[in-house]
Amino acid sequence: MGRLRTLARTFRDFATNHVEEPDEPVAPDGADGYAKSTKIALLLFKEEVNKPLRQFEDYLNEMPGILDLFDLEKSPDHSSFSVWDDEFPMQELRRLLRRSAEQAGLSGTASIDASGFQRDQASSHYRNRVGYSFNAMKTTLLVDTDSLAIMDAHFTTKKAYDGYIGLQVFRRNAEDLQALLADKMYSWSDLREACRDASTRPVIKRCEQNALKKAHNARIDDEVYNQRSMSETVFAMLKDDGDEIRSRSWHGQFRELTRKCIVHNLTQAAS
Repeated sequence: MGRLRTLARTFRDFATNHVEEPDEPVAPDGADGYAKSTKIALLLFKEEVNKPLRQFEDYLNEMPGILDLFDLEKSPDHSSFSVWDDEFPMQELRRLLRRSAEQAGLSGTASIDASGFQRDQASSHYRNRVGYSFNAMKTTLLVDTDSLAIMDAHFTTKKAYDGYIGLQVFRRNAEDLQALLADKMYSWSDLREACRDASTRPVIKRCEQNALKKAHNARIDDEVYNQRSMSETVFAMLKDDGDEIRSRSWHGQFRELTRKCIVHNLTQAAS
């Protein structure tokens, strides 16, 4: 309970600092309305608890100490959390992700890697109706190798070349990177050139198709390159309670995973 209380306070303070009106009452519109900062903090706390909405409502009502931190007498109705989820677009969640990463700390060296999260929580009827083509959400993370903060995230339900994704993620974060670490799946000349143009050192393994590329790999500093494993460490931390996604729609899944990344960053900052 002490850890949850600390995280709840961290989420509350983080959300309050993000909004334009931090002094807005918790329920400015009466019992059915909640301040923006309260919505953000509770959505983050929901991801930390990782329970279905009805269970989360009951769980929250059994923790008066947590409710006091949010200045609430009881938990909002479980249906409110679904409504709030649609109120925060990816653009705003990306800003929150960036701020949470800065709060955890950035060293200038980052690793990029991808993994999958299972998205088959929805019924087979729903999956067929909306046209699910893949049961896994390909998730690419840019991770600071020192603080383990997630600087950026990319999600897709389709097959996509890692080099294209890597270039897109790098361009969004080029100003903050002195070195980019990646395995041979990101060995694309355009990504290397973009790194050099931005004065970022690309520590990326090459596909060993000939002796020259083998020589390039041999010159890589293993002590630096081995920090790439920090991405795998972060994925393991995100999947500690399982790799299933609760949201049914693809856009809801994007937002859910982004909130998980924010919670991870704030947890790292609080540790």
